[in-house]
Amino acid sequence: MGKIIVFNMVSADGYFEGKNNDISWHRVDKEVNDYFIKEAERADTILFGRKTYQLMESFWPTQKAIETDPGIAEIMNSYSKIVFSKTLENITWNNTLLIKENLEQNLDRIKSKSTKDIMIFGSAHLCQTLIQGGFIDEFRLMINPVVLGAGRTMFENIKMEFQLLKTRVFGNGNILCQYIKRDDKL
Repeated sequence: MGKIIVFNMVSADGYFEGKNNDISWHRVDKEVNDYFIKEAERADTILFGRKTYQLMESFWPTQKAIETDPGIAEIMNSYSKIVFSKTLENITWNNTLLIKENLEQNLDRIKSKSTKDIMIFGSAHLCQTLIQGGFIDEFRLMINPVVLGAGRTMFENIKMEFQLLKTRVFGNGNILCQYIKRDDKL
């Protein structure tokens, strides 16, 4: 059974997106992309909430994405994708399954059948639901050396303590922190 892993860029002050959904501050370069591609080999499924799915679906299948970032585009376009949404009516991106209800039951089934890891990118509402339900096995937070002062966190109204597994410093100033949830109650 694979692990469910949240992988998100965050600012030094803990936001995963700035005001007005701004993610222009994300520091992504060849080293970060190479890391992502290597880590993605351990996964075969990506989970999305509606908003992140629509953002990703509007970019990764395009010729521009395929030409400018072929490695990431290949992953995003070929992996199985599952979008959890009560409001989305249809999906157009290949290899995508839409689940509109029974999130917990469906996720248990998906996880039990998976032989590789399952990744989540963005998707704050979905992350919050899965964190509260105890579904997340690991958090990979790529801390960007920027302070936003305001924005959105995926940990809104969530209190938890992490146990650090490992870190990695990138040449662009990003620091990857890999965590699991500490079992001790706060």
